[in-house]
Amino acid sequence: MADPRRIVVVGATGVLGSLPRPDKPVLHLSRAIAKWPDAALVLAARRAPELEALGAALQAAGAANPIEITVIDRDAPADLERHRPWAVVDCAGPFQGSDYRLAKAALACGAHYLDMADGRAFVAGFCEAIDPLAIAAGRQAVTGASSTPALSHAAIDEMTRGWRRIDAVEAAIAPGARAPRGLSVTRAILSWVGRPVRVFAGGAWRTRAGWNMLRRSRMPGLGMRWLSLAETADLDLLPTRFDTRSEAIFLAGREAPLEHLGLWLLSLAVRFGWISRIEGWAGLLLTVSRRLAPLGSDRGGMSVTARGWGPDGEAALARWSLVAEAGCGPQIPTLATAAMLRLWLDGPAPAAGAHVCVGRVGLSAILAQAADLPIRTRFEARAPEDACLARRLMGGAFGDLPASVRRVHTGEVPGHFVGRAKARGGAGLARLARLLAAMPGPGDYDLAVNITPTANGEVWTRRFGERRLRSRLRGDARNIGAFEESIGPLTFAFDAEPAASGYRWRFRGWRTGPVRLPNAIAPRIHARCFDRGGVYRFSVVVAHAWVGLIIAYAGWLEPPADAG
Repeated sequence: MADPRRIVVVGATGVLGSLPRPDKPVLHLSRAIAKWPDAALVLAARRAPELEALGAALQAAGAANPIEITVIDRDAPADLERHRPWAVVDCAGPFQGSDYRLAKAALACGAHYLDMADGRAFVAGFCEAIDPLAIAAGRQAVTGASSTPALSHAAIDEMTRGWRRIDAVEAAIAPGARAPRGLSVTRAILSWVGRPVRVFAGGAWRTRAGWNMLRRSRMPGLGMRWLSLAETADLDLLPTRFDTRSEAIFLAGREAPLEHLGLWLLSLAVRFGWISRIEGWAGLLLTVSRRLAPLGSDRGGMSVTARGWGPDGEAALARWSLVAEAGCGPQIPTLATAAMLRLWLDGPAPAAGAHVCVGRVGLSAILAQAADLPIRTRFEARAPEDACLARRLMGGAFGDLPASVRRVHTGEVPGHFVGRAKARGGAGLARLARLLAAMPGPGDYDLAVNITPTANGEVWTRRFGERRLRSRLRGDARNIGAFEESIGPLTFAFDAEPAASGYRWRFRGWRTGPVRLPNAIAPRIHARCFDRGGVYRFSVVVAHAWVGLIIAYAGWLEPPADAG
């Protein structure tokens, strides 16, 4: 067997290079490399005590080869050559404002170079600055082997395979509140908060303020999270590599609303010139973030959504998402780096030159490095122009629903159904709310439902005895599983989610006309449809913190006896 190849990991004791919480079952780059028989790990950082502790821990955990340690300053990488590296990995970060000294030093001593950069300027200038040196050295240098851009692009490549065109891409990352973070990373983020950020939106390049474009979105597996525009390399790479026609944006969010909205307010202060620079506030803001961490979770994730035209020229909408449990979110950026190193180790000699890590390693190879990580991934695809609203919302999961549920929502029989419903509700203000919305009062009712398809949805007319309740349902072509129901002047936004023997409506927000209303004063709505004994069943509960129970009704539906 050939001698193991020496891999120097610079920044090995940081959040990305090592294990910040040894009690958690998370993968980290140093531990992964240490277990490879064909690699000899050299741990490098600025402080020897932390390196010695990490090296001893990895050796005790069953490293395949002896582990070396060395003190190296990333910004002054002297004596790198004496370690005879086959490859040098920079996971020290942050890369905003960094130069290419380490990459140049690695190539100068005949090593391949790989980093986890997500800094926009760093990645944008990398190939021009490094390619001549890499070719001269006969080595490969790759930047951006991280969540963005490597993982985000790998996901898009996989889910849009065969598409004729991509119109829009949105990537979002939302770490858990308890995810470890450092002062330098906080300072790097603050360097672009409120400052001009060039972004492709509305079919053209525009300038927006960092941490603006504020929105509240449902992240698959994480629930509702605040998101804002983030300055990353993907803002350049997504629109150019995928030739998007409408927009290509990257969003990020903090789990604690106070933290996220506080940064948004600071971005407005910077944008309007009330504050000049806020990088100096990094220590204070980091302290606040750590104080708020116990109020959040150790669950984070990311999602990538694409809209365009599929292989047969049909409208297509797809989303890939990842949820990281047990505090392992900070380790996700290491997966692409580990996958790239394995590609180099297992394959032929890498071709000389400098590259960005997009399209160089596939999604399956990246996720293979997470075999022992508590993460879940999910792929969803939709046909936004499907005439069936429920199928448009549920995608492939719709076909797995019981026949009684599909029958009501696909028009397999005429869109007229009959059944029974039992309703209950409160008095006083609750009764007034029911009257305003034309909802039935407490009682047992003969129920008749007519479902009329429209261009973008359906109109449901429900008759509880003599009382008629009419609502309009519309799908959202931009968001998977999202739809709205309008009753009178109010419109309620929901996500359709699979549930036992059916699906449920998960409330997202409400508005009147174009005016969004605060969720803090919204009614609480729980609705689902399901099958029981081959019969379509439904259950709806509407309540309010100030009013109490407004209405709860449940019952069953089936085609009329003369429907054939």
